[in-house]
Amino acid sequence: MKAIILAGGLGTRLKPFTEIIPKPLLPIGESSVLEIQILSLKKHGIKDIIIATNHMAEYVEAFLGNGSKYGVHLQFSKEQEPLGTCGPLSLVREQLTEPFLLMNGDVLTTLDFSKAAAFAGSIAANLLVMTKEIVVPFQFGKIISEADYIVGVEEKPDLKLEILAGIYMFKPPVLDLIPKGKYYGMDTLIKDMIARRLKIAKYPIREYWLDIGRVNDYEVAQEAYREHFAGLKKPVTP
Repeated sequence: MKAIILAGGLGTRLKPFTEIIPKPLLPIGESSVLEIQILSLKKHGIKDIIIATNHMAEYVEAFLGNGSKYGVHLQFSKEQEPLGTCGPLSLVREQLTEPFLLMNGDVLTTLDFSKAAAFAGSIAANLLVMTKEIVVPFQFGKIISEADYIVGVEEKPDLKLEILAGIYMFKPPVLDLIPKGKYYGMDTLIKDMIARRLKIAKYPIREYWLDIGRVNDYEVAQEAYREHFAGLKKPVTP
């Protein structure tokens, strides 16, 4: 299976860190976000990877090289202007002739990609969306009422939300819905598929997952590296 990692974001919410270093290359422990992703994919046998770049593209390509030091094969696809979550796929469409994985370049996870791929192949849907349940603390007491009377109260209940986890598995027919060279986001693709009554499957992530979107998340990632990712084989210097 081929994988595409979206690594072209500006990382504005992570300033000042991203004023010098592109977000996907921010250091996490002894590695970086992109390196952890690459090694995690390799662990599950995914060694053909396309890095979709935009912001500081030359820096990303020079840092990673052709992938040989990670034991994978890397290619780079550069956007001339931002194309959203799905738009970059139109630039490499001719290479996507088999089911493939797409993931955001700011996600860390211990997801078993092999099991997810097997599930994607077994279900009757051309798009599989990875989801994650997150718990959001609620700061007010929730009132339970019947007509004009209160019959119960729940003090500051946690809200449980199932969210898009930034990882997707595609089958090639979905590419026909993505316009070439235009901004096209995953939310738009999902809405378009629903409007066409096309099936979209979901795969809940039970394993560790973190979206590094804010400074606080970056600090959490440092601890997560020690607990979940330090055992990944480091690059070897040629």
